[in-house]
Amino acid sequence: MPDFFRGGLLQAQEESSPAEKTEGTECTYFTNFPQYSAHGPALLERFLPSEDTYLPSSDIGFRTQAVARSLPAVPDGPPAWSPTWADERLTWVDHYIFSALRAKGIAPANLTNDAEFLRRITLDLTGRIPSTDEVTAFLAGRDPQKRTHAIDRLLDSPEWVDRWTFWFGDLLKNNVRSTQVVRYNEGRNAFNQFIRESLTENKPYNQFVAELITASGDSFETGAVNFNVGGRMTMGPVQDTYDKQWVQVATTFLGLKNFDCLLCHNGAGHLNAVNLWGSQVTRAQAWGLAAFFTRSRITRYTRQPNNSYVLQDVSAGAYNLNTNSGNRPVREPAAGQSRTVTPTYLFSGRRAGNSENYRQVLAQEVTSDFQFARATVNYIWAHFFGVGIVDPPDAFDLARLDPKKPPPEPWTIQPSHPELLDELARFFIAQNYNLKALMREISNSRSYQLSSRYEGKWSPTYTRLLARHLVRRLDSEELHDALVESSGVPNNMRIAGFADPIPWAMQLPDTQTPGGAVGAFLNTFLRGDRDENPRRKDLSVAQSLDLMNDPFVIQRVRASTATGLLARLLATPLSNSDLVEALYLNVLSRHPTAEEKLKAITLLQTGTRRTQAEDLLWSLYNKVDFIFNY
Repeated sequence: MPDFFRGGLLQAQEESSPAEKTEGTECTYFTNFPQYSAHGPALLERFLPSEDTYLPSSDIGFRTQAVARSLPAVPDGPPAWSPTWADERLTWVDHYIFSALRAKGIAPANLTNDAEFLRRITLDLTGRIPSTDEVTAFLAGRDPQKRTHAIDRLLDSPEWVDRWTFWFGDLLKNNVRSTQVVRYNEGRNAFNQFIRESLTENKPYNQFVAELITASGDSFETGAVNFNVGGRMTMGPVQDTYDKQWVQVATTFLGLKNFDCLLCHNGAGHLNAVNLWGSQVTRAQAWGLAAFFTRSRITRYTRQPNNSYVLQDVSAGAYNLNTNSGNRPVREPAAGQSRTVTPTYLFSGRRAGNSENYRQVLAQEVTSDFQFARATVNYIWAHFFGVGIVDPPDAFDLARLDPKKPPPEPWTIQPSHPELLDELARFFIAQNYNLKALMREISNSRSYQLSSRYEGKWSPTYTRLLARHLVRRLDSEELHDALVESSGVPNNMRIAGFADPIPWAMQLPDTQTPGGAVGAFLNTFLRGDRDENPRRKDLSVAQSLDLMNDPFVIQRVRASTATGLLARLLATPLSNSDLVEALYLNVLSRHPTAEEKLKAITLLQTGTRRTQAEDLLWSLYNKVDFIFNY
């Protein structure tokens, strides 16, 4: 049995969930699924090479070491620094990455090949796999700039807008219902549309964020309002809402999640072992930041059939230290302290004047703060590399960022590449906060284009130094769309508020739709709810079972599906060799290896060609390199 089933997903599940541990090393669960119970393992043995050609794992977020084939050991440590491409088109980004590797005597992986690069960049920029025509044309191309041209094409595609509308929907927690707020379909759709329109016009990110912080109006009509509406807190005084609204801003736009702690108590004695900077911040300083929201009011507007929220600015309002109930501890002034908190931006010292619009002042301070640019580029970097320069990306420690001002022992500098982090932030500012320019610069780097394979002896200490590309399991929506794209069998989803059916999961307005069987399939791959359950990359037995037996997958394997890939291929006079090539290009975005092709052709020459072709397609959907972005 291939290692993917014996020691890949199964082992990962055993490590993460001992209670669900599967005894032994054989796939006993095939017997519960009659469609493939008799021949599932045998099919995989026949169609897959004896050694899976993929993939070393990321060591970040989930454990997938067993997915990888064994790498050759290098007795004397990592290979010498001698990449043949070392002087080819290196960017300033590469200077920082490769200088750090060279300083430690660690050689980087080789560059990834063209097929792997195209699949990787297409998934990262659009959430989709490339089409067969795109793969074929790219592999045949002789233009030395073809990778750069592919990046430019993808950045200008409507699929880029789809993918990043969805990405920012996750970041901004846009959903129909959370524990505190019901936006209804109308509010969720308006928020989704605001994000989509902003990305379509490539709006500068500082403008985009300023609009989110300052927006006023009806949540069904002014999509940006829904960001601050998401900070509404019930069952407590209004100060709880002001606190939550600031926590949203600090976490999402500054990467400073510890304010959720600091708005309950001083950092000293609570964050000492977690965040050096946070341990020096007081609750009173956090109140000063939450106070910027004291002149905005959120009310329910009665309309049929659902009630919207209306957010308006008022001429007066204050953060009063006079509460003894709600979601946070008692708020009361210290000796000699006023009972009213003045809105004060901690990082610049600016105080909002009485005649100023508090939220506008806050938006100005946040979007001009260098930490805003630094946190943004770190979030984007983490998407492309699988790990942030500061990781987790929302857990910055501002006292540990500058190598010229090192923290006291035992603390260490937090970023893996502090100079690169700041240079990326300066680049982003110089580019007028252009998200596409930032993504273009990152993805054109040789550092991003390294292979996920590592020819030397790998050490976990190399992970954050980015000596190779880190693999990740496809998100739920990416997997759904890869199945739809490669099979040619559409899945048109009816979503409330959308006149036309939605064919791609990457176009869904949130992670709480659709319901039913497709929703259950997406949930198995841990898409979260944009509220209390975050998106996760964990692996599970349930995921492997869904890929083997879920009707959503099986429907796309059947040659009887008239619009499907197999029906179209089998209706043409393709040779077995060409049929195998077509399936691999459609599903895995690459040509089969010689061993894979030989095994597949041998199978197609026995039994019923249609049945064997279905089995081959099924096997490809259960192959490691379909499920992972590498």
